[in-house]
Amino acid sequence: MKLSMEADKIREELLQELFTVRRNLELSAIENQELSIEKTQDYLKQINHLHCSLSQLSDRLFPSYLQDNFPLAIASLLERWIFSHPYLDFHISMPFSWRYESAEYSLIVLNALEELFVITLPELLTPTSINISLQQKHTLAQLVVKITHPDISMLLPYSSLIELDYLCKTFRILTSGKLFYRRNKCAVAYYFYW
Repeated sequence: MKLSMEADKIREELLQELFTVRRNLELSAIENQELSIEKTQDYLKQINHLHCSLSQLSDRLFPSYLQDNFPLAIASLLERWIFSHPYLDFHISMPFSWRYESAEYSLIVLNALEELFVITLPELLTPTSINISLQQKHTLAQLVVKITHPDISMLLPYSSLIELDYLCKTFRILTSGKLFYRRNKCAVAYYFYW
């Protein structure tokens, strides 16, 4: 709830104030000839950069659509990873609609998914295939992340990290669900149930 309140504050106060400052600067450049066009453009670039940064921070803290569209929240997270890690080949299977669940649970799952990526995806330039599927099985939600490396030696250090065990235990405690993984040849599959 605290993250949600912080994200809302950024969206509703800071971003709005920043928009007002930008608009006032634009208007003052038209009315005041002493303010050079170049200087105004520099100010506008800085304000636009600040606006983008605040917007991204707000979405990282608590995506605005998390409560209404969990698959879209996952897609947004994956978009950041695709952009920052172009060697990763993502294959995504998501439903168009999703059951209602509390934003807190959705945020926990989303954060656990991101933490899984941080722990398991090496900073090497090795092509890696990642299959992600989200589906509902009766009353349980299931998120499966299958990571396939071309070289089995790449999987060994990442499938036995103590951080993975901590993540599994934390997920179980916070959601009353399960997170476990299985290794198979050149792939590791991570199963989230909640």
